[in-house]
Amino acid sequence: MEIFPIQKIREDFPILHQMVNNHPLVYFDNAASTQKPIQVIKAISGYYETDNCNIHRGVHFLSHRATESFEGTRKMVQRFINAASSNEIIFTKGATESINLVASSFGKKYISSGDEVLISIMEHHSNIVPWQQMCIEQNAKVKFIPIHENGELDMDAFRKLVNEKTKLIAVTHASNVLGTVNPVKEIISYAHSFNIPVLIDGAQSISHLGSDMHDLDCDFYCFSGHKMYAPMGIGILYGKEKYLEAIPPYQMGGEMIKTVHKDTTTFNDLPFKFEAGTPNVEGVYGLHAAILYLQDLGMDTIRKYETKLLDYATNKLTAMGDIRIIGTAKEKTSLISFLPGNVHPYDAGVIIDKMGIAVRTGHHCAMPLIEWYKIPATVRASFAFYNTMEEIDLLIEAIIKVKNIFG
Repeated sequence: MEIFPIQKIREDFPILHQMVNNHPLVYFDNAASTQKPIQVIKAISGYYETDNCNIHRGVHFLSHRATESFEGTRKMVQRFINAASSNEIIFTKGATESINLVASSFGKKYISSGDEVLISIMEHHSNIVPWQQMCIEQNAKVKFIPIHENGELDMDAFRKLVNEKTKLIAVTHASNVLGTVNPVKEIISYAHSFNIPVLIDGAQSISHLGSDMHDLDCDFYCFSGHKMYAPMGIGILYGKEKYLEAIPPYQMGGEMIKTVHKDTTTFNDLPFKFEAGTPNVEGVYGLHAAILYLQDLGMDTIRKYETKLLDYATNKLTAMGDIRIIGTAKEKTSLISFLPGNVHPYDAGVIIDKMGIAVRTGHHCAMPLIEWYKIPATVRASFAFYNTMEEIDLLIEAIIKVKNIFG
């Protein structure tokens, strides 16, 4: 039986080897942002040490080399998510900008007065607010797919909400609060039977499940580098070429133009049409290293190990008796949101931090979902492949301490 190389992996993450409040750091806030392996850190510093230069615009050696690396990463992302063409890979600041791009550009082209955009109640604010604002501008309407108590989408309600006014469906692949992995293939297939395009927010799934655009057949897919061991400020928008060709640019400036005259401008070809201004080149170098790291480990291997962490933590928390887990879907990514008895999540988070354990407390940028559950907030522990069973035991000890302190 293959043994997961946890100790070797942990050696690759320098930040994990420190003390917090006189305790070894336990980092369980991976759904917010993952830590970076030394390979990613070196890729970023290596860019500044040897390749620092603007891309696409120079004939000299450094510009040529940086451009080759930048565009090589685009092709790497294409292969990583199995997209049909590198023209379908747009570099953005992250999932938030990717969604805003689609909301703005797709909205201008395809959304009219009286139309509807369908999203779910479990969405992150970044997949709610852009659609709200676009619909205000276009005099359209946002509708929400409800969920069941266990955190799974109500698919019967979803089918009833789809109608001739529905012009786009935007749903998360996996919830950042519940961990629920949504049946996105079923959603996409049903939507396409009515010729409705679908955007999938892959921010919480890309580092756990991977994604295959050919298999999913979604029309747009987005994710952030910083949630998959890459730097902050870099992300991806995948879009089917037919839509990216049809919709207008999101921002104007350098690189996204072909020609500019005093009275007219022609836009550049894909993918550059959507990449105005100087890009985050060092972020792309880091993203390249992060994808290599994930591929070396293997997405199936990662998934299996993280599932063991999730099952172990779920069993430990359930055994405590008065812990309410929010989100008990059959298929989940490796995170648990919970209420620690009668203790407010914020109070619990403060005590847990005193023991060197980083968890997230609050509404997790998903206020409509928290309101739906009629709770003030949750404590969220989210796991990555560098976490261990022993760290989960430390979390359980911290929760016991919380309960003792607050009686």
